Amino acid sequence: MTTASFIARRARLIAQMQAKGGGVAIIPTAHEVMRNRDADYPYRHDSYFYYLSGFTEPEAVIVLIAAPGKESRSILFCRDKNLEREIWDGYRYGPDAARQEFGFDEAFAVDTLNKEMPQLLADAPAVFYALGHDVKRDAQLQEWLQSVRALGRSGITAPSSIVDVNVLLDEMRLFKDAGEIAVMKRAGLISAEAHCRAMRLSRPGLREYHLEAELLHEFRNNGSQYPAYGSIVATGANACVLHYRAGDVELRDGDLVLIDAGCELDSYASDITRTFPANGKFSGPQKELYEIVLAAQDAAIADTRPGKRFMDGHDAAVRVLAQGMLDTGLLDKNKVGSLDDVIAKGDYRQFYMHRTGHWLGMDVHDVGEYRDPATADGDKPWRTLQPGMVLTVEPGIYVRPGEGVPEKYWNIGIRIEDDAHVTPGGCEILTTAVPNKVADIEALMRSA
Repeated sequence: MTTASFIARRARLIAQMQAKGGGVAIIPTAHEVMRNRDADYPYRHDSYFYYLSGFTEPEAVIVLIAAPGKESRSILFCRDKNLEREIWDGYRYGPDAARQEFGFDEAFAVDTLNKEMPQLLADAPAVFYALGHDVKRDAQLQEWLQSVRALGRSGITAPSSIVDVNVLLDEMRLFKDAGEIAVMKRAGLISAEAHCRAMRLSRPGLREYHLEAELLHEFRNNGSQYPAYGSIVATGANACVLHYRAGDVELRDGDLVLIDAGCELDSYASDITRTFPANGKFSGPQKELYEIVLAAQDAAIADTRPGKRFMDGHDAAVRVLAQGMLDTGLLDKNKVGSLDDVIAKGDYRQFYMHRTGHWLGMDVHDVGEYRDPATADGDKPWRTLQPGMVLTVEPGIYVRPGEGVPEKYWNIGIRIEDDAHVTPGGCEILTTAVPNKVADIEALMRSA
């Protein structure tokens, strides 16, 4: 992202604020969090804050002033220069350099926030702030507002309303520009290479954490700053646990391995899932179910295009999965009825219990309404897909042992997930560099 792109985003938000009557927006970054004694968790800035600034230091706040008919202002509060602390913690921009580097109109030391904010809020019609997300910041805002109200006898008024600024930013973040898509493509490529590495190195006798280590190596070795989320590396029955984390279970000959992992690059996430045999060769039952899931993903991708509703891809995947469950005997036709019966009653949820996708962007489960925000009341329809949106496509089948469930399928868990960028003509899959077909996966694993 360029400085110009962050300036343009701030201008877009200010324009929306002016359209609502103007006011003051306050967008803080994330706090540093202690892990244990004298050690912090690795710091990761707040996504909303970064979206508007490109600034990655902690202890920072963006303030935007939008007054109809008057010149708007963008202000950054950040840590002051401190050479002693920089010896311990690294370089700090300081207000002067940060203002110039990140294109703000003004910048102040964050220590002056309590002094400056009551003056900035005076006579503002509204505060644009995400109330309820940060107790410490909420308390600060209350103190600032009380300070302004105390000046009422001198003719100064306090803001009369609080508008959730995240609602405006969510809609902006839902649509990715060319720069964002370029970063997400690169993140997808890095993650795809990591999955390929894990497939090539997989063999019975390794443990789940060995494959997790290979993923992390590839992420960092290619410039990714972090994993986008805790990597799922699940072998055997663990693949039927949706949010399983990589543990110490040994990969066994004949078992599948499900890896759901993606890197974060320059604050943008990727999200890929692949399922493959630990020994490099799918068994008959594993291949049967895998082909069903792959066909379901193909059906969902075909319905991921402009004009389609967000849930159309899910519905298409469910029809394929449910039919596969009937064909394989996972669901007994004599008990559950026809395909339409299975879908109407939700019987397929025994083996497929999650949605087929979610928004993807700066957060792995990214922001944005799934229902049509233009519908005011009642049961809102699912949102219509439009160019610039990015979402995952991730059907699966998870077979736990149970009465009436064919034993040959027990403990098989399969998910296939890719990242789709909605384009004017359909969708572009950002994660094709890792194979998803049975023959291609087996060939990749043989090549090792």
